[in-house]
Amino acid sequence: MLMTIIAIYTIFALVSIYTSVMQIGYINQAKRGEAVLLLESDFIKAGNYSVAKEKMSIVSMFIDYIIFIFWIGFGVKLLEQNINFENEALLNIVIVMGFLVINSIISLPFGYYEKFVLDEKFGFNKSSLTQWIKDTLISFAATLIFGSLVVWGIYEIISSFTLWWLWSFLFIFAVVILINMLYPTFRAMFFDKLTPLQDEALDDEIKRLMQKTGFVSSGVFVSDASKRDARLNAYFGGFGKAKRVVLFDTLIEKLTTKELLAVLGHELGHFAHGDIYKNIALVGGMLFGMFALFGNLPPSLYAELGINQAPYSVMILLLLFMPILGFLMMPIMGIVSRHNEYEADKTGSELGGSGGALELANALKKLVNENKSFPLSHPLYIFFHYTHPPVLERLKELGVDVQKIEKRALGETCQADI
Repeated sequence: MLMTIIAIYTIFALVSIYTSVMQIGYINQAKRGEAVLLLESDFIKAGNYSVAKEKMSIVSMFIDYIIFIFWIGFGVKLLEQNINFENEALLNIVIVMGFLVINSIISLPFGYYEKFVLDEKFGFNKSSLTQWIKDTLISFAATLIFGSLVVWGIYEIISSFTLWWLWSFLFIFAVVILINMLYPTFRAMFFDKLTPLQDEALDDEIKRLMQKTGFVSSGVFVSDASKRDARLNAYFGGFGKAKRVVLFDTLIEKLTTKELLAVLGHELGHFAHGDIYKNIALVGGMLFGMFALFGNLPPSLYAELGINQAPYSVMILLLLFMPILGFLMMPIMGIVSRHNEYEADKTGSELGGSGGALELANALKKLVNENKSFPLSHPLYIFFHYTHPPVLERLKELGVDVQKIEKRALGETCQADI
């Protein structure tokens, strides 16, 4: 059983690395061809950025594989042997959180490299080292506090119920929903400063747009995201009356009013079609499968690992295998998500009136340019990683004629941020 687990993770790692290698080769070849959607200099720069990201992903996957072998081989056993508390609940919390803390510390160099080397080189990083350290410490503290509470909850469920995996699934599913509800508030408290939109004319236009779809929010806010990053983005967060519309200040700066409204129209399309609930249902299905699987592992596996069949060992094994299950689910979630994006584009263009499609197309082009998204990608990479349809296909669906684009490029482009 142990060798089967290692073999499964090995296949996952190899497939992940292979898709990255294919993506790198594809982009390097595409860079030498005709520029698509971007000026030639920006086209090459975006390609270089994508290649650099994939190379980092390969290195990260190698490290993750070594770490997985370490934990499976003797890491969990070391935690078990060196952490001792009479209180069983505290023992389980400390062991699981120790596992998470060690993994977080190992990942710190990658976070630093991405922010201060890669993003700095390509003009994305606007954050100082002090700001990054502060953000990292806040995230670390939040993980310790809320992570400990979640681990405690699962421990109590495992200790109290025979069908613990089903109740644990329901508990974690409720936590996921709660996170979605509180995310905008948490981010505003500790990371981004949110201020009400001061442009009254734009605020009125946005509220008028929301009324068309019955979207009710607690307000339209602007995030000072530019202090950390130069990318453009916007998001709707929360549920019910707690919903917020949050615009990055970079988005307001770079897009015209009509383009901005087209982007928000797209997001409102997701709301109108209930896409957030569809996504939650997909996540729920994945979580159910995970808990059903790890709730019925044979005792012989724990014996092979040389560890006790305790709540902490079940949780650690689940966390170790979560990336694999997510990777396997991604193609399914990607197909559903890409369909939803087409429908949201359609709604967004309709909300914008006769020129809505063109405004949304212009916004998509700007997002590709400002976020340095390389507009060509290997089909295998799209299959495993893309939640959004290729930009060129979205433009085609919008009825926009994109000139000087080779026929082969259709269906092989990179996603935008909306």
